[in-house]
Amino acid sequence: KGGSKVTEHVCVKNERKEIFEIERIGAEKEKEENGRKGRLEVERIRIQTEKEEKEKREERLQIESLRAQIEIAKLTQQKEEGPKNDNEARRAFPIGTIRIPVPQLVISEVEKVDENKERGNWASGVEFLLSCLSYAVGLGNIWRFPYLCYRNGGGAFLIPYTIMLSFVGLPLFFLELAFGQFASEGPVTIWKIAPVFQGLGYAMVLISFLVGIYYNMILAWSLFYLVSSFTSQLPWSSCDNWWNTNACRKFDTKNCTVHRGKVLANGTCIFREMVSPEEWLIVSNSTDNTKMASDEYFHNFVLELTSGLHDLGGIKWQLALCLLVCWIIIFLCLFKGVKSIGKVVYFTALFPYVILVILLIRGATLPGASEGVMFYLTPEWHRLKEAKVWADAAMQIFFSLSPCWGGLITLASYNRFHNNCFRDSLIITFGNCGTSFFAGFVIFSIVGFMAHELEVPVSEVAAQGAGLAFIAYPEAVARLPVSPLWSFLFFFMLMTLGMGTQFTLIETVVTTVVDTWPYRLRRKKPYVLGLICSVMFLIGLIICTEGGMYVLQLLDNYCASFSALSIGFIEIIVIGWLYGIERFLDDVRVMLGHYPYHYQYWRFIWKFVTPFSIIAILIFSWVDIHPTQYGDYIYPDWATGVGWALSMFSVSVIPLVAGFKICRAEGPVLVRIKILIQPTENWGPKLQVHRMETRSPKHTDSQVPLALPNYDPECFDDNDFTYELSIEDEDQNEERADSEGLNLNIPRCYNSETGL
Repeated sequence: KGGSKVTEHVCVKNERKEIFEIERIGAEKEKEENGRKGRLEVERIRIQTEKEEKEKREERLQIESLRAQIEIAKLTQQKEEGPKNDNEARRAFPIGTIRIPVPQLVISEVEKVDENKERGNWASGVEFLLSCLSYAVGLGNIWRFPYLCYRNGGGAFLIPYTIMLSFVGLPLFFLELAFGQFASEGPVTIWKIAPVFQGLGYAMVLISFLVGIYYNMILAWSLFYLVSSFTSQLPWSSCDNWWNTNACRKFDTKNCTVHRGKVLANGTCIFREMVSPEEWLIVSNSTDNTKMASDEYFHNFVLELTSGLHDLGGIKWQLALCLLVCWIIIFLCLFKGVKSIGKVVYFTALFPYVILVILLIRGATLPGASEGVMFYLTPEWHRLKEAKVWADAAMQIFFSLSPCWGGLITLASYNRFHNNCFRDSLIITFGNCGTSFFAGFVIFSIVGFMAHELEVPVSEVAAQGAGLAFIAYPEAVARLPVSPLWSFLFFFMLMTLGMGTQFTLIETVVTTVVDTWPYRLRRKKPYVLGLICSVMFLIGLIICTEGGMYVLQLLDNYCASFSALSIGFIEIIVIGWLYGIERFLDDVRVMLGHYPYHYQYWRFIWKFVTPFSIIAILIFSWVDIHPTQYGDYIYPDWATGVGWALSMFSVSVIPLVAGFKICRAEGPVLVRIKILIQPTENWGPKLQVHRMETRSPKHTDSQVPLALPNYDPECFDDNDFTYELSIEDEDQNEERADSEGLNLNIPRCYNSETGL
């Protein structure tokens, strides 16, 4: 019985201990919870206090700023008015006082201040938009698209043209604009995204250089015709000039041609029933058959065309002088870079539309205009089954928008970082296509009138390229009342259209040279521009020879055809697959503030559709290749070889640069390649404030980052990114006011790499 009492006493004692322990733990938890709540309340009060102090500091700063502005205004007013007498001057500035000039406070609008003070920016988004439109809308919109449209099914051609715009034209255009705007670099230095492919940039610049040489020659021809229009009667309106031959077709021969006859060189009209079949074949194929007066004016007077490429002849001083004037105009318009281009494009981009409207109104009132327009638009739906129609649509949209020449990257590199390049791409691409379609009405209304005058089918009058611009259209204009006025307007329009494209081609070359050696050449950019224009002018003199037309056709056929397609394919593979289209879309989101609509559409287009479309165009171009010829002259094999050498010259730079970079790198070959296909530390936005938005690595920027300091991810944390003007107690502020002024709370690990 005694043992059971002891056991019961021990159990009770243990229970009490457990209860006591539970109460103690609860008390500690309650104490800890109260302490945590107290600390949170203290922290809340501290944050609230700091917020109130910050607001007070900001208020004091505003007051001090207003006081400073008032004092500056008073001093400025006193300086302008001057002291009324010597006593007042002594009171204002006692003897021994050092007069320190007070800086004037200038508040500028954000849009008028360059974001990138080294390279400069467009003064406004409108200037960039017009520059791109002026670059994309060129001579091809006037003299090639209308011809392709009627040759490939009329209105039905617009279906493949629009589809190819969505699959090839717009994706490449948007990609290059976003690419250039994100990095703010030229077409060569931008390839920090994958250094082994920097040769792509050099290839683009070489294309722009070669195209710029012969493109300006076309402007020189337009200038020649423009000057020739300052006369009461156009020189190509008759066959009574010294350069005309017996083959010159007078308008009074139309009664012969309308009855399917042939006019001989001596003016005799021959019909099929008058001669034997063998003689009729000889007459039909005779090279001495009738020619239009405008044809002989262009070939016999303007060019004095020789028999072939083997005989270039001498230099035509009139053409050389026109070419020199064109280069001087280019130099003057590009003298201040994008600042001067931005002002000039208001004229070169918009004025051609004014002339097109005037010419359309005049053409619509001419007899035969409706037949010409119907010939242009009548759809032939069965032509959509032909592969060549789709290939022509793809090639026209590709070369009309001019991607892969470096021009779009150059123009976009001068944009502000947050410019809406997606919106600009839509406006420019659809505006370019709309211009091409609209120009068809202008051209075919005049062509229809000319066919009506000659009483021949429209198909016999329709032409493309130089044949349309310098033969068919001038011939039709010569029949209009007040023909010199319409001739002047047409060739002035050609010049303004061509100048817009030429500006970007030359700026691409100049920007590349300056960006390669920025510290040496940035301030000497006008001299670089002058040197490049001089070199290109001297090279272009070969096209001013009597056989220069053959050289121009060779350059036009090979310099920017297969090479541009190859560059476009490699470019989209590098960005879409090596860099990653998802990463690129993230970069676009940082610039725009959102993904381009629709994310999956652009991801699929850039990664799959556009590369395969370019491959298809390349294959079809190889299959459909023909010997180069101009008129009846077929180029010899050695000339075709020279053309292919020019085409491969730009593309060959890509593997050469890649091999050079791999050889200079260190380590095993595969490791070198793996490193060189990845972005470098310097890849990303140009300015430090924008690099922080993308969380890019630290970047040495030669500009003072007024908004944010250099970003070093190893020593910064989220609390470091608070930038407040530190105003301590008033005594310390007064002591520092004369020496240091306002102070910035900069983290200690900040590296001053700006040179200041």
